[in-house]
Parts: sequence; structure tokens; C-alpha cells
Amino acid sequence: MVRRMRLEEINPENYEAALAVKVRPDQEDLVEPVVKSLAEAYVYAEYAWPRLILDGDRVVGFLMAFLDIPWDPARDPEDVRSGLWRLNIAAEAQGCGYGRFAVEAVCNEVRARGGSRAYVTWEPRAGGPEDFYLKLGFRPTGERSGEQTVGVLDLHEDRSARAQ
Repeated sequence: MVRRMRLEEINPENYEAALAVKVRPDQEDLVEPVVKSLAEAYVYAEYAWPRLILDGDRVVGFLMAFLDIPWDPARDPEDVRSGLWRLNIAAEAQGCGYGRFAVEAVCNEVRARGGSRAYVTWEPRAGGPEDFYLKLGFRPTGERSGEQTVGVLDLHEDRSARAQ
């Protein structure tokens, strides 16, 4: 089977398909539902980059990136970051490479906008996505965002050495 993975902007024709993306029940406490992400994308339109993840015409997930957002302006006004804000892969589509594709797509967008690092946060608990992000090369920064671990990926690092 040939995969035709792609991202699509959320629009009036596909937003209901985005709202229908549901993760596994044991993951519902790890990621906000798509409806909340779309509300945040509306409120934070300057920074949010929401997209549907498709394989051909089949919706398999949703992602939202944050692009060029001031991390902690009170501490360091020069610390502007981009990365993955949300990743919801449909329960029936997990384990098929769509998450990896989504993270790579976000990293490509960050690079295209001149960024050299991509950030992500995750809930540090059993069954959480930490191993997934670590396998993709993210490393904990030592920072926390609420109760979540902050991870960073150097987009200029040679990943071929890590894959061996």
C-alpha cells in the first residue's frame, strides 16, 4: 500500500473531520481534544498552526504547531520558540508512522521559517509519549511547562548518526 501522507489546513469543509479525531481512551488525559486546540488556534492565531494529517483522503490525525512564540518574555524577551503544541493521532491509526510524519512536518515548517530548534512538551508518566519523542531525538531541557517536561530538538544536528 502506497502512503500519501500530507497536511491540510483546517477550513469550513474539513473542520468536522478534525473534530472527529479521537485518541485512545487511555491517552485522553495526555492531549487536549481537537475542539480545544481549534479554540486556542482562534485565540492565538498569531502563533498557532493547526493542520489535519491525512493519508490520501483519510483523516488520520491532527497537529498544531506553535511558531515564533515568546517563551517567557519576563525572563528573556529574546527567547522565541517554535515547535509541536498538540498531536492527536486517531486511535485506529496509531503505530503506522503518522506521528513521526507529523513531527517531521512541524520541524520542516520551523526550518522554513528560519528556526534551528523545535520544542515539544509531554506528560512524564507511564504510557505517555516520552519514549516517542526521545526516539525522534528530542532531549529534555530541564524546564517544565506546568507539569509537563519540555523537550528540544536541534534541527541542524546530524540525525543519521543517531539512527545507527
